[in-house]
Parts: sequence; C-alpha cells; structure tokens
Amino acid sequence: MNAGGRTDNNASWPRFGTDGVRGVANSEISPEYALALGRVAARHLGADRLVVGRDTRRSGPLLEAALVAGALAEGVDVVRLGVAPTPAVAWLCARDGLAGAVISASHNPFADNGIKLFGPGGLKLGDRQQDAIQAALSEPQRNSQVPTGAELGGVSDVPDLLGAYGDAVAASIEGRSLDGIALVVDCAHGAASAIGPAVLRSLGAELTVIGAEPDGANINAGCGSTDLGPLRREVLARGAALGLAFDGDADRVLAVDHTGRDIDGDQLIAAAARDLAARGRLAHEAVVVTVMSNLGFQLGMRRAGIEVRRTAVGDRHVLAELEAGGYSLGGEQSGHVIFRELATTGDGLLTAVQILDLVRRSGRTLAELADEAMDRLPQVLRNVGVVRPHADLDAALAEAVAAVEARLGEDGRVLIRASGTEPLVRVMVEAARLEDAERAAGELASVVDGLVGR
Repeated sequence: MNAGGRTDNNASWPRFGTDGVRGVANSEISPEYALALGRVAARHLGADRLVVGRDTRRSGPLLEAALVAGALAEGVDVVRLGVAPTPAVAWLCARDGLAGAVISASHNPFADNGIKLFGPGGLKLGDRQQDAIQAALSEPQRNSQVPTGAELGGVSDVPDLLGAYGDAVAASIEGRSLDGIALVVDCAHGAASAIGPAVLRSLGAELTVIGAEPDGANINAGCGSTDLGPLRREVLARGAALGLAFDGDADRVLAVDHTGRDIDGDQLIAAAARDLAARGRLAHEAVVVTVMSNLGFQLGMRRAGIEVRRTAVGDRHVLAELEAGGYSLGGEQSGHVIFRELATTGDGLLTAVQILDLVRRSGRTLAELADEAMDRLPQVLRNVGVVRPHADLDAALAEAVAAVEARLGEDGRVLIRASGTEPLVRVMVEAARLEDAERAAGELASVVDGLVGR
C-alpha cells in the first residue's frame, strides 16, 4: 500500500461482483489494475478486437488508457467509442462479434469506477469466465513471448458508431413514432446525456431534458435513477405525460407517472409482459426476474397467466436464464430490463422507447398500465454496512428470519443478501401493510448490524 492509499499488490485487487468490478477510482480500481485486466481479458475473451466505452466520470480516461494499453500489449485491436452507454457497447459486440469492456460504476457515486466485460456477441461473462479471469489476475506476470512491433494491437476511435446503435433502438418500434408524447428525461449527467435525447427526439417525442450536462463529477449526484426527486418535480411542473430516469451508464431506467408516482422496474416489466403476451410475442408465456422482485409482481403475472422465473440478483443471471429457457423478457426491479429479441443486456434507452411505444399504442397513461399489471406490495429495504464480515450469516440469522416469516404469513416475504457491488448487507421485507414491513425490516437490520456492523 503506497502513501496515497492505492493497492498495487495483485493479491488484493478487487474481485468480480454482481456486475463486473467496482471500487474507488485510483485506489481499488487503479490504472495498474486496469492494465492487468486489459491484458488478461485480451487473452481470455477469445476475440481479436475489443470495443471499449466509458461513462462520464473524471477517472474514465485514466482507466480507459490503462485498459486499452493492456489489450494492445496482447496484440488485440481496440475500437474506442469514448463516452457510450453500456448497452451500446454490448450492441456493437453482438453486431460485429467483438468482445467489449465498459469503464463505469453504473449508479455508484462519482468517486467510484469499475469495469464490465462482454464476451464476443455481447453477452456478460458467466461465473466460470469470471473465475478464470480472476485466477489469471492473481498469477505472476507470464514470461512467454509477448507481441512486439507489428504484432501489437492498433486502436481506432469511432464515436460515430453510437449513431448506429441509436438507429437500431429507434427501429425497434417498427416504424411507429412517439409523436404527441410530452415527457421529461433525466440523463443522470451520464452516458446517455447526448444519445438518449437525440433518439427520443428523432421519434417525435416532445422532450424536456434534465441531468444532461456532465462535468466529470456530477454523475448520479442528486439526479437520475438514484434520485427521482428532480424528475418528479419537473413532470408535475410541466404537466408531462411521464418522466424517465437513466442511471450513469444507461443500462437501466425508472419512471415517474403523470401524478408524480414512482414506477419501478417490476412495474415496467409487468406492463411490457402483458403487452407482449397479448401480441403473441412473449416466449413460453413466461418472464424472468430476480429474487428482489416484488411479491405483487408474481401475483399480477399469475392473474395474467404468465409464469414467473426467479434468479439471483444481477442482470447477467437474468440473461443466463433467458438464454437457457429461450425466454424473451426479463429484468430487475432496479430498472435493468432485457428485451432478449432486441438486446443482450439491460438497456435503459431501449426500454424507454418500448414503454413509450406501449403508452402511445394503447392510448392509456403509464399509471393505468402499471396499475393494471400489478399491485405493488409494501416493500422496505434496509442497508447495513459491513465492518466485520460473518462466516455464515444465513445460519446466524435463521431463527430471527423464521420468526418474522411466521408472523407475516403468506402475505409477506423476507430476503437478506450481501450486496454484489458494495460492502453492504441488504435486508428486504414485504408485507400486506407498510407498518408491518417497516417493523420487521428494522428488527432484522438490527440483528444484522449486531453481527457485521459497528
């Protein structure tokens, strides 16, 4: 550990979590780490070209330079997009058979950064691939012959490729328009700040844009999907039909209806699932969500005759189940939504276009569509900071969880899990009444804090 706090010893480099690796930029996610990951990824991803994008964080160019250098040193050519949404990188990987990397910490605060990897074809890495890369990062530098001279990779800067991605998103509604829809869009001062409004305007939407002036430090700061307050106020002030909020790398989206009510990923997926089923486009009459999905989602889908498949948290797990079962729609309550016939990963802009198209085709408000699709049961989430990791937290909590579940009965649900992106344990409780959910979540959070907190 040097005086500035950066860890250069590969034994303590970050490990892959729910969605790539994340940590404090220039500390856990150092240029030394990015260089090493670039070399290892180039050797393991099985493609001779790597497309690289980043969000708007000040640390992005620093880490991009190191990651690109690592790939070039292994003889892999690099296609550099500059600032680009994560799903744009995935789309280009799928179109051209490339591997990909995105330098972003998604919805995390500005000081953090991270790296996500895509295999050829735009799919996020499975556990085995991540484990192999993690193991290779822990090995000493290889001594075998490395590329030199003309064998080194070359780099191309092609930001214009983002336009092709935007055209593909616009084309997803098959020639229809969004004429007449007045909406507010919050770009979180992130990767969608330019392309998001451009695509929506090209389809005819009447747009008010906020959170689209990135300065390198304001990404996700009191805006976007992590804070719907500014969006809500603007929707109500302008009398807009609805509002949409992206996160920092634009792979997810949340909404606000015309009354100012939050519409989460569960509700967006439920409305989309019903629409696809009605049009005969919901494969196997099933939808894939994670264990964090609201119990009301499952009840709403049951009423609609749609099967619900649950996975671990993380859109890569949703995608794995979509692939394994041949399903066409899935996602997360947080706003990651995968329209599998159109994309290989969660795509906030694509989801926005699909939902807006549904609103226009149906002639109904987003509020009406969400209410018809599901009744959201009260859900309370408490985050407990981890200071002292516990070897077997599930076993230690078993008695407390069983007592709460017995008290809530069939109308309630408890889920306690470690975050895959932050040093937190997340305690989630659902119940028929908000006060019951709040009481139970508070009780369980206190027990967790006694085991892992301060």
